[in-house]
Amino acid sequence: MDRRRALLIGAAVIAALGTLLVFLYVRSADTRAADKFEAVPVLIATKQINAGESIAAAQAAGKIQEGSVGDGQRLADALTSLDGISTQVAQTTIYPNEQIIASKFAATPASTSTLTIPKGMMAVSINLTDTARVAGFVNPGDEVAVFLNTSGAAGLDSANKLLLPKVEVIAVGTTTVVATTTTDATGAQTTEQLPRTLFTLGVSQAQAQRLMFATANGELAFGLLNKDSVVTPREAVDAGNLFR
Repeated sequence: MDRRRALLIGAAVIAALGTLLVFLYVRSADTRAADKFEAVPVLIATKQINAGESIAAAQAAGKIQEGSVGDGQRLADALTSLDGISTQVAQTTIYPNEQIIASKFAATPASTSTLTIPKGMMAVSINLTDTARVAGFVNPGDEVAVFLNTSGAAGLDSANKLLLPKVEVIAVGTTTVVATTTTDATGAQTTEQLPRTLFTLGVSQAQAQRLMFATANGELAFGLLNKDSVVTPREAVDAGNLFR
C-alpha cells in the first residue's frame, strides 16, 4: 500500500513539473512572438517605383506611405522618414508592399547600363516644362501621348497636333532651369527662365526623327495615359477650327 502511495505521489510530482515546464515554455514563446510581431512604423511602397525615379516624384505620386510591420520583420535599413533624401533616386525597381530601404536609393541616377530599351526601339531624350510633363506625375514605365505646339516656324502653321499617340517613358532625369526663347506671329521674341525635366522615351527610328524635328521647331507636351485612355488621330487644332 505504501509503495502504491509513493508511486502516486511521484507521478503527481512529475505531472506538476511537466505542467510547470509547459507553462514556462508557452510564456516564453508568447514573449518571443510579442517581440517579433510588435508593430513598428516603416515606409512602404504602395505602387511600383521604377529605377531612376526620385523619392520626391514617387512621394508626389502617392507611391510611398507610412505603414507598420512586426519588429522582427523590419529590415535593417528601412526608413521611417524621407527628411533630407527627397532628391535621391531609386537604383532598382521597388515593388508594391516593399519596405523603403536606404540602400536602394542614391544621390545620382542608376548607371545608364541599367536603362532598359524596348526591343527594336531606341532611346531619345527631350526636355519638358512643368506643365508639359503633367505637373510631375509622369514616371518611368508610364505611357504618354506626345503633342506638338508650333508657332509658324520652319514653315509650320501655328497649331497643335498629336505627334505620337503612345510611347513609353523609360527614364526621368533631373530638373534644371533653362532659358527659353519663343517667337510670336509678329516676330517678337520673349525669353523666360523655366524649369525643365529630362525625359527619355523608347521610340522607333521614325518616331525619333519626328521628335527631333518637332523639338527643334516647336514645343512638346505629354498627355499621361492609363489603360482606359482613348487617343485617336485628328486634324491639327488651329485658330480656324479651335471652337468647332
